[in-house]
Amino acid sequence: MDPDSVAKAFVDHYYSTFDSNRAGLANLYQEASMLSFEGVQIQGAQSIVAKLTSLPFQQCKHHINTVDCQPSGPAGGMLVFVSGNLQLPGEQHALKFSQIAALLCFLMPCLIIIRNNFHV
Repeated sequence: MDPDSVAKAFVDHYYSTFDSNRAGLANLYQEASMLSFEGVQIQGAQSIVAKLTSLPFQQCKHHINTVDCQPSGPAGGMLVFVSGNLQLPGEQHALKFSQIAALLCFLMPCLIIIRNNFHV
């Protein structure tokens, strides 16, 4: 599978899960994973999911505008950049967001997020 197809499949899965069941993202992280969310660093799958599920909105819809990826390292890693709009219920205007995920690809298509930066 080519890197662009892997990145698209990852992005589709990540954001559809984020929008419908954030706790379901736990299997994409491990204890060494780190999330930088608006300048705050959170490490470990359980802590990352706790942060994502504690956000002040329960429902949202991501609209993806850009997905760029680059293979990273000899072990099959990948760097994925995503930008788009985040629509919250009852809000007239969507928020712009960008996110970078550094992925490890152990057994295709299994991906683990090792680094994740999110900004609104």
